[in-house]
Amino acid sequence: MQIIRTVAELRRWSRAARQSGQSVGLIPTMGALHEGHLSLVRAAKAGCRAVAVSIFVNPTQFGPNEDFSTYPRTWDADCALLEAVGVDVVFAPPSEEIYRPGARTFVEVEGLSDRLDGASRPVHFRGVATVVAKLFIAAEPDCAYFGQKDAAQVAVLRRMTADLDLPVELVVSPIVREADGLALSSRNRYLSADERRQALVLSGALNAVQAAIDSGERRADALIGVALASFAAEPAIKVDYIALVDWTTLEPAELAVPGTLFAVAAWVGATRLIDNFIVG
Repeated sequence: MQIIRTVAELRRWSRAARQSGQSVGLIPTMGALHEGHLSLVRAAKAGCRAVAVSIFVNPTQFGPNEDFSTYPRTWDADCALLEAVGVDVVFAPPSEEIYRPGARTFVEVEGLSDRLDGASRPVHFRGVATVVAKLFIAAEPDCAYFGQKDAAQVAVLRRMTADLDLPVELVVSPIVREADGLALSSRNRYLSADERRQALVLSGALNAVQAAIDSGERRADALIGVALASFAAEPAIKVDYIALVDWTTLEPAELAVPGTLFAVAAWVGATRLIDNFIVG
């Protein structure tokens, strides 16, 4: 497995791979890898001959009071996992390689970037769109792989990719969960034992909403009420949002129809967690 630190090296590797007839897959990550990330690697290896994983804790997607400085950085463990699953390249640039001194250019997807997570994290999606655009330009991948857990991010990146005519196919893999239903997240390691138990209310609320849909309920307000009732069982948890939206625009939907996104976000102690499912 090759470790690459510069954009120029990554671009040379990608172009050499494609010139030899190999398709290139890219998995953008911030490290602290878990089985959810590895599921993306397996999807990339199934679809592409050459696979690169980026590990870069992106400063521009964190707000002033967020966890950039404490975000878990587990380089040695990450590399061991990626080598074991057969990744070809790890792109791990220093910050100044991605954001050159004096850089003033950002990518912002208007309309989508202030919805769901963007409403409570105002700079988040601008930072995500900017770094992913830079990674696409650097790696020139045929396909890029993302997890459904970050469904709002997926909507933003789909719009960005379409608007900028970037020749990259976005492939979305299902959420990977613990046996008890908790969606895997690098931030789960922040949770105490009691908070870990409380966090199950997110997937529990989604299960209750899915059961209501299966029973014939389709109205957004009723389904949101079902989720709120589930969260009421854990009063220590602070709900950020509960929403039924069109997955393309992230605008509120009145009815749960196939393809709509039901998403929740909540603070469990000092840790913000998200979860969702796609109706139908």
